[in-house]
Amino acid sequence: MQALHQSSITSLPLLGRGKVRDMYAVGDDKLLIVASDRISAFDVILDDPIPGKGQVLTELTEFWLKRLAHVLPNHSTGIDPCDVVAANEREQVVGRAVVVKRLKPIMVEAVARGYLIGSGWKDYQATGSVCGIALPAGLKQASRLPEPIFTPAAKAELGSHDENVDFAHVVAEVGQDMAEEIRRITLQLYSEAAAFAATKGIIIADTKFEFGLDDQGRLHLMDEVLTPDSSRFWPASGYAEGISPPSFDKQFVRDWLETQDWAKTPPAPRLPADVLEKTAAKYREALTRLTA
Repeated sequence: MQALHQSSITSLPLLGRGKVRDMYAVGDDKLLIVASDRISAFDVILDDPIPGKGQVLTELTEFWLKRLAHVLPNHSTGIDPCDVVAANEREQVVGRAVVVKRLKPIMVEAVARGYLIGSGWKDYQATGSVCGIALPAGLKQASRLPEPIFTPAAKAELGSHDENVDFAHVVAEVGQDMAEEIRRITLQLYSEAAAFAATKGIIIADTKFEFGLDDQGRLHLMDEVLTPDSSRFWPASGYAEGISPPSFDKQFVRDWLETQDWAKTPPAPRLPADVLEKTAAKYREALTRLTA
């Protein structure tokens, strides 16, 4: 499968490129979002794309949006992306693009954690808490938390690192009522998804959601949802405390990068072929397990 590092659609105005997604304007009220095969780690975009990754992200997001639609509205429009681009550009959007509502994004990463890993584990080691939430003493790396917690992050500029923040930061950004609603919905989405994934032999250790507001100020779920890029998926059969468990997500790339002499600033080390192939296989397996 040929990888797509960057889309090149000229029939629509380009609004911007994120770590993975390219965004184009469809009129004044909709967007075309193309999921490339780019991969980022430690907030750095790597030079080597993962073949088929964009299709996996798009299919998984659509799966979860349908499954969680009863919780709150989402960005979906149901419009075929092939209908909004030129005929010679359709190959770039098939299976990897969506046409969505144009929403006002809330500039907070809404993170839910059910297990102690990643930056949460580092925060806990240093302070005994995560994002201002005190946790019991004696927890280990990958320990299951007594209950899922809401641990937001401030969105960073492209190329910079997202920063863990406390709930007061969210209140300052969006107000008390909206902050409480975002926290409630984030934990509900995570809990329902984690319970479903458990039936498929997958642990969702943590995940991040993004929200936006429509013209009436109604909260919507947007961007990617419960994908290997925005979540840590662990096979239940390989889970253990005290280690970074094997995963179906880009943790495999992160772990390889941690073995390299690299300051986590651009440019990143080039990924060897076997890491590319194994990462692509992990993404595909996550999709197959969850949606079969």
